[in-house]
Amino acid sequence: MRVRANFIKSALVTTAVSLSLAGGVTANDEVQKLISDSKNWAIPTGDYANTRFSKLNQINKDNVKKLQVKWTFSTGVLRGHEGGPLVIGDVMYVHAPFPNTVYALDLNNDGKILWKYEPKQDANVIPIMCCDTVNRGVAYGDGKVILNQADTTVVALDAKTGKVMWSVKNGEDTAGGKGESGTSAPMVFKDKVLVGISGGEFGVRGHVTAYNLKDGSVAWKAYSTGPDAETLMDGEKTTHLGKPVGKDSGVSSWEGEQWKQGGGTTWGWYAFDPKLNLVYYGTGNPSTWNPVQRPGDNKWSMTIFARDADTGMAKWVYQMTPHDEWDFDGVNEMILVDGMDISGQKRDVLVHFDRNGFAYTMDRGNGELLVAKKYDPAVNWATEVVMDPKSKEYGRPQVVAKYSTQQNGEDTNTTGVCPAALGTKDQQPATYSPKTGLFYVPTNHVCMDYEPYQVGYTAGQPYVGATVSMYPAPNSHGGMGNFIAWDAAKGEIVWSKPEQFSVWSGALSTDGDVIFYGTLEGYIKAVDKDGKELYKFKTPSGIIGNINTFEHKGKQYVAVLSGVGGWAGIGLAGGLLGAEGAAAWQQAVAGQKAPTEEEKSISTAGLGAVGGYAALADYTTLGGQLTVFGLPD
Repeated sequence: MRVRANFIKSALVTTAVSLSLAGGVTANDEVQKLISDSKNWAIPTGDYANTRFSKLNQINKDNVKKLQVKWTFSTGVLRGHEGGPLVIGDVMYVHAPFPNTVYALDLNNDGKILWKYEPKQDANVIPIMCCDTVNRGVAYGDGKVILNQADTTVVALDAKTGKVMWSVKNGEDTAGGKGESGTSAPMVFKDKVLVGISGGEFGVRGHVTAYNLKDGSVAWKAYSTGPDAETLMDGEKTTHLGKPVGKDSGVSSWEGEQWKQGGGTTWGWYAFDPKLNLVYYGTGNPSTWNPVQRPGDNKWSMTIFARDADTGMAKWVYQMTPHDEWDFDGVNEMILVDGMDISGQKRDVLVHFDRNGFAYTMDRGNGELLVAKKYDPAVNWATEVVMDPKSKEYGRPQVVAKYSTQQNGEDTNTTGVCPAALGTKDQQPATYSPKTGLFYVPTNHVCMDYEPYQVGYTAGQPYVGATVSMYPAPNSHGGMGNFIAWDAAKGEIVWSKPEQFSVWSGALSTDGDVIFYGTLEGYIKAVDKDGKELYKFKTPSGIIGNINTFEHKGKQYVAVLSGVGGWAGIGLAGGLLGAEGAAAWQQAVAGQKAPTEEEKSISTAGLGAVGGYAALADYTTLGGQLTVFGLPD
């Protein structure tokens, strides 16, 4: 889902180094070189494989307990700070939520501001940004810093001066009139930059666009739903679990012309494999949240796409949650690993931790499904994903009738669904360590009640059609999160570390045998490969940013943005914890279906998150700060 609203106010990791081989197909030389030097953090996900692993090891499991704050920087914005800074040589590029300020900081001069860019945007975009005014970061390439603004304007800034080099409109309406917004971090690959769109809760039809890095012209654009000519699919050559998808599958799987407001937005993370010349990403929920209103599988929402990097043509797809009934977006990152041992056979794989609570391991060349297992024992909406290629149900989750909002029908409250709509994991990225062969995953341990209702589509207005309330998974440790280690070859949890609230930060693993993550209360934590806590420090606000590391003048540093918000923190960030704010949100979203009882109005505001995370206000408050850690001098 996205944009979500406040509506009112020893497998080898396929890093860019190992991927740069290959038959004449190479990534952008400048970016490739920067990624291969671990002193930098040159793209938002650390490398093209989205591993978030660093080869730096000066900070290690033995000395991490000595970490101390080296310097801080205020962004000047009090909303949810997702994503993280880039480090290119001696310069750090820091972004902020709306109004999407970008700073270039001089690492040689105590973080002196080299330049600042603050776009002028129509404030009408704020009310249509669901689940906070977040931005997940900037990209770098060809001497440019690329920003995907909230109003869907994509700008390329001169990395040395901050001057606008080119600017394009990624959406149809930069004033929010279509419900479109920009929250995702772009990805630079080869001579292009890939940008998605947000707005699934407004009936926005999702797409990704590859712009030419040189001048911002469109190289290709691919929709998630619609006819083959617009989804860039070939009914005979594009495959789903090894079989051709058929002609215009993005239309025939919808009733009438519902695909035109079909959702499937693309606000997550993107991966790139130069050897195969493929880019990978996932699509979000179908619109509306009321499944009764949209019969069919609703292709290609909730889908993993593998597309040719040059043309955008889809090579293969896999729809994880056909006819989604719970808002289980599929936008979470795809992590690429070479040579994983699957049942005694080495496979180059893609690993994806979906919102629906299943973790998928797939052959990234042909889309073969290798493993599909629950990565939280609380997941109950489906019993399994069918793995028998001979079965008509191959690849489909087996839905439990008790938890089916479709089967239970409109105006019926389906209770006890696990996970909640925000998923066992939302966009917060996991990390993979080639040293252990394990994935370290920030997760939500949250369930929900879900009541769908009829809703009409009007451009630029909420198109949700469900009332949701969230709470910790029953009969468990009492908290709302776990930080886990996952074996993707076997589909097994290796260990799990409970947390009081969802772990909403992106994780980081290093050659120093340390794994970092942040908590909604504001702690940055370091654990060893067995999950033992080695260090923690409380930053000024809750952490929903992604932790990264870099080296400068021979010393390793760790950096993180703190600033509570996002979907989990929307109550705080959007002022929805009080009766007045919650009631206004409900009227904007639900209209006549808005709850009249004050307690229910507050608890179901923010698409259900406000009540579930109300206690967060006892532990943290709004902020917007970069904190940089290092070892003692």
